[in-house]
Amino acid sequence: MASSEEDGGAGNGSLEEKESGKAAAPRRRGSVTTAWLIFYNITMTAGWLVLAIAMVRFYMEKGTHKGLYKNIQKTLKFFQTFALLEIIHCAVVVHTSMLVTGVQVSSRIFMVWFITHSVKQIQNEDSVILFLVVWTVTEITRYSFYTFNMLNHMPYFIKWARYNFFIILYPAGVIGELLTIYAALPYVKRSGMFSVRLPNKYNVSFDYYYFLLIVMASYIPLFPQLYFHMLRQRRKVLHGEVFVEKDD
Repeated sequence: MASSEEDGGAGNGSLEEKESGKAAAPRRRGSVTTAWLIFYNITMTAGWLVLAIAMVRFYMEKGTHKGLYKNIQKTLKFFQTFALLEIIHCAVVVHTSMLVTGVQVSSRIFMVWFITHSVKQIQNEDSVILFLVVWTVTEITRYSFYTFNMLNHMPYFIKWARYNFFIILYPAGVIGELLTIYAALPYVKRSGMFSVRLPNKYNVSFDYYYFLLIVMASYIPLFPQLYFHMLRQRRKVLHGEVFVEKDD
């Protein structure tokens, strides 16, 4: 789910591993690895700050969001695609769940490249601006959290924002993403984009329109699980509550 703030620890790992319900084996990082993670998180924080400034400047100059996506799309595509490195971080550096991080990152890239980039007719939809604003605030908060954590200096506001902003941002982002996919459906159906029809030499068929319907339906079981998990993480981190998982 694209807007998730699941504590996968892709950008850092040390504090996130302590906060997870499962015990993580301590892992020392070399100076080069630590320097790279700090550089990566600072770069991503700066990138999303640039996006935020560009979005505010565009709206102040134009007085409308029409054309905003086209104006910032190159920067958005670069930094969102650059986040693929987080999957490598999970495998090589942090040793946290590649599955969780992979789903998060790939779903974001899917929204950027296979929805808003591919279906240009929807780029001025209000829902696109909604999830862009949510992503921007979320990523500035998340990457600055990882950066300060790596530097062993965590301002309380950053920690507070990390575990409170999602209460509103996560549902808002999900709504924005779902409405954007919904807006794309008529264009996808008419154009037949990314679909494979029979007969063909591979004897397989794929309908992108129905695939998007399945993607939308997948939000129904995933959203409550991730949202309530984050609420538990919030209580654990901010209020020190301990949750004991019962064995089946």
